[in-house]
Amino acid sequence: MKTISASRIVGIPIDERIQLVEDIWDSIAEVPESVKVPEWHKKELDKRLERFRANSGAASPWKDIKEKILG
Repeated sequence: MKTISASRIVGIPIDERIQLVEDIWDSIAEVPESVKVPEWHKKELDKRLERFRANSGAASPWKDIKEKILG
C-alpha cells in the first residue's frame, strides 16, 4: 500500500481532498461486511428502535423537521 503523509495531504487542493475522501469511503462501502460494528453500537440501535416502536406516533417526518430547523 502506498503511504501519504498528512503534510502532503494538506498541500492538495480542497476539492481534490474531498474527492479523495469520497473515493476512500466508496471503497469501504463496497465491502460493508469488513467493517466491524462495536457491540455497544448494536445495543444503542436496538434501544432506539425499541423506543421508536413503543412511541412511533411521537416521531416527525424529515421534511417537517428540516422545515422547522431551516425556518
